[in-house]
Amino acid sequence: MKFTLSWLHDHLATKAPLDDILYALTDLGLEVEEVVNPVAKLAPFTIARILSATKHPDADKLQVCTVLTDEGEKQIVCGAPNARAGITVVLCKPGDYVPGLDITLGVGKIRGVESHGMMASERELELSDEHNGIIELPTGEVGQKFVDWLAQNRPGTVDPMIHIKVTPNRPDALGVRGIARDLAARGLGTLKPLPVPVIQSNGPSKVQVHIDPALAQGCPHFAGRTITGVTNGPSPAWLQARLKAIGLRPISALVDITNYFTYGLNRPLHMFDVAKVHGPLRIHAASGDETLLALDGKTYTIRAGQMLISDDNGPESLAGILGGEVSGCTPDTTEVFLESAFWDPITIAATGRALKINSDARYRFERGVDPQFTLPGLDLATQMVL
Repeated sequence: MKFTLSWLHDHLATKAPLDDILYALTDLGLEVEEVVNPVAKLAPFTIARILSATKHPDADKLQVCTVLTDEGEKQIVCGAPNARAGITVVLCKPGDYVPGLDITLGVGKIRGVESHGMMASERELELSDEHNGIIELPTGEVGQKFVDWLAQNRPGTVDPMIHIKVTPNRPDALGVRGIARDLAARGLGTLKPLPVPVIQSNGPSKVQVHIDPALAQGCPHFAGRTITGVTNGPSPAWLQARLKAIGLRPISALVDITNYFTYGLNRPLHMFDVAKVHGPLRIHAASGDETLLALDGKTYTIRAGQMLISDDNGPESLAGILGGEVSGCTPDTTEVFLESAFWDPITIAATGRALKINSDARYRFERGVDPQFTLPGLDLATQMVL
């Protein structure tokens, strides 16, 4: 289970330093396996300002820059197209290790001109994939530590990531809020309230759901809501940064929201594109001749007895494990059916093993999620989508 320190602070009011939190986690049986602190790799870099930029005497695409640093004026050869006088930049000095390039800088000569360091792009500092030019800061004082500037202006980029080992008997620790609750009980802070919104309905859902009575044990609780007028563009920068920090690739606003709830509140969700759903959704046991093209791009042959969510055209989701490609959300999606359910852990575990599918949803449902959070989770996710 991975999470960031700021994510934990969303749920836990505490002034405890990072080391105390790490000790408490291990003491609670949540063994800390890794801590990635971006501050360490960015610590050497400082803010500087370009005073002048002139064409290199022996290279059309290079410029010789005079840069004001905390050690006075330095000459740096730069090939970035946006290098120009007056901009505030991030300086890497000789002796600094540049993580995105995996090199330690030295004083060198570039086409016969001496260069004392470099001015970095975001990709060279592993802040993003942006590499079309050097970083231009809107503010900042010459000599200021770049990590201090980031802490004030882009705190998500210097947010420590914590990776803990969760034993099978601790499914509550598969969400950041559960971890915060444990730390609060240990006396390390106070659990912040989680107000659940009241969502006003405009009538019955456009998508109806029928549960096979024989699956009452496999799906004892299912909730869903149709949400109209959604826009499925990129998710906000803060959400993308949070997901990237724990190793997840941002995909779109709707998909990122489901991942956010999976890791934040241990509440796996699924969204269907309503325009691609034909007729009511049926939760039923597979007959043994169905196939599903899943969101991971693979086609699975579903075995008899395994739980499916199907519409009139066939399977749309492998219940509690993996959604289908056909009804998946795309940038063109404007109306979704949001699913929040409780699936039987034993059934989910057996299906996942049989089909060799490992997903975040399976990992949580087979260990057991809080059945009383099905409806609150639906309402909170609806609020975020809206």
